[in-house]
Amino acid sequence: MPTDADISTKPSLTLKRRLKASPEKVYAAWTDPEKILKWFGPDSGEVRHAETDVRVGGRYAVCFFTEDGEEHNVGGVYRDVIPGEKLAFTWAWRTMPERESFVTVLVKPDGDGTILTLIHEQFYDEAARDRHRAGWSGSLDKLEHYLA
Repeated sequence: MPTDADISTKPSLTLKRRLKASPEKVYAAWTDPEKILKWFGPDSGEVRHAETDVRVGGRYAVCFFTEDGEEHNVGGVYRDVIPGEKLAFTWAWRTMPERESFVTVLVKPDGDGTILTLIHEQFYDEAARDRHRAGWSGSLDKLEHYLA
């Protein structure tokens, strides 16, 4: 069981975006598998499969390919769900389930748009954090375009 000291020393990242869509549309983009297929992943590679059971204790899974043809499978369990406001979930790659980390997505209204804050915590190391920063940045670019 990790101690508070273990958690506080593990790398994390926070990304914010202002999106030109309502909080409800932003939240739906994260929770509706059909919408996830349209924007998830770091580049223009295809998202092949997405499933969600959006409730505390429910699971999600996403399978996508990057432009180089590599397959990526990620999934986890929802730990906190506040419709239209917050999703918090575990995050683990099928190839490295022992490196589970934690993601929180916050959605707040901002005028005619939404501020999305993504916090990804408890990375295995700084290299993993840096790879995820690049991946999430690409995904958020695609989400912004999808919602525009």
